[in-house]
Amino acid sequence: MELVVCIIDDDAFYAKALKHNIERNPDYKSFVFDSAQEFFNQDLVVPDAITLDFNIPNEDCELTLTQSIKRWPDTPVLVISAQENISTAVNLLQKGAYDYLEKNSEVHNRLLNNLKNIEKSVDLNRKVKSLQKTIERKFNFKKSIKGSSPKLQKVFERMNKAIQTNITVSIYGETGTGKELVAKAIHYNSNRSKHPMVSLNVAAIPNELLESELFGHEKGAYTGAYASRKGRLEEANGGSIFLDEIAEMNLATQAKLLRVLQEREITPLGGNRSVKLDVRILVATHKDLASEVEKGNFRQDLYYRLLGLPIHLPPLRERPSDILILSRFFMDEFCKENGLDRIKLSEESKMKLVSYTYPGNVRELKAIVELAIVMSDGAMIEANDISYVSTQNAKAFINEEKSLRAFNMEIIRHFLDKYDGDVILVANKLGIGKSTIYRMLKEEKMSLHGEALQS
Repeated sequence: MELVVCIIDDDAFYAKALKHNIERNPDYKSFVFDSAQEFFNQDLVVPDAITLDFNIPNEDCELTLTQSIKRWPDTPVLVISAQENISTAVNLLQKGAYDYLEKNSEVHNRLLNNLKNIEKSVDLNRKVKSLQKTIERKFNFKKSIKGSSPKLQKVFERMNKAIQTNITVSIYGETGTGKELVAKAIHYNSNRSKHPMVSLNVAAIPNELLESELFGHEKGAYTGAYASRKGRLEEANGGSIFLDEIAEMNLATQAKLLRVLQEREITPLGGNRSVKLDVRILVATHKDLASEVEKGNFRQDLYYRLLGLPIHLPPLRERPSDILILSRFFMDEFCKENGLDRIKLSEESKMKLVSYTYPGNVRELKAIVELAIVMSDGAMIEANDISYVSTQNAKAFINEEKSLRAFNMEIIRHFLDKYDGDVILVANKLGIGKSTIYRMLKEEKMSLHGEALQS
């Protein structure tokens, strides 16, 4: 990486020596200014580090230091001086100087050592900023959450309202609808985006460990607590915490969480110190929390505390127009990750994808599309490459809104496919006459995939 160093020194000879010494490192580039005024009047060079001569005539070193820090708060300023006055050095360090270097035989080595440390810090800051930008792009919710259906637009409207304040957000939706993605998008588009986003799946933590995970513990708080540990709430201080599957939290922990939310402070298990909290709460569940309250499984007071701004994520079957948009996205991502050429969907495969109800929602669609790519010939996904394996086939079937005749026809198609078009066998299985099957096929103008009917 290139490190840009600005040298402010009215002694041309000494400034040239500094420049020569600095640029012995090919990754360092330096610019010389003979006064602070010249330095501040330019806007072409943005410094990563500044060296400032203490004794420039008609200029106040302390004022120059203060102005530099104000203009570039993250840029270290190294003061170089012939003075050996300790009180002067201490004063400048207190004012924000990175280091105070005396003009002696060691100054060049000390300067280079300082620049090496600054280089590491600058490199880390650049990586952090790059990561922040990447995260912001990734969780720009209209880019990260794919779809354009009216129901999804309503979700975007709610998310837009959520990012404008610190209101608690409760996210409802079936498994696989993208609840955590919505939570992250809200955090990384809010004014807390530069602070931690901590996620905890309540259902994945045993009851006996949940309190320790949330609130932390002191050494010796319980058997096995060999060291103190921060809880997830404290880790999220200043940022947001996402509690997934909040409905699975036991009543005892619910009571303690309620107190934490009311008092805005936590006390780690086994401790007596209180930690003030400034944390945004985001929760999610696939259950109806109001029903859980009625059943006695969830505290009513905590329910109202967490309700905040509710966001309901529609299941994929309720936004079929988004299926092909999501499929295209998953296809492109999978091909890119695996070094494959871009692949297409045949018209038949598109129809097959759109006709399914996806009880596993977006997560299931992703798995189906990725498997179809693997099963395809590499250029085009055909209908036969798409396989549905669901544990909720019956439920998904009933969830479709069709006429009774349409349901009957789907059952007949299924059995004819299963038994290779054997009409007599299918008629026996369904307890109807073969003439009924022929009549229904004729009425629907349907063929048996080009195969001869067996009589």
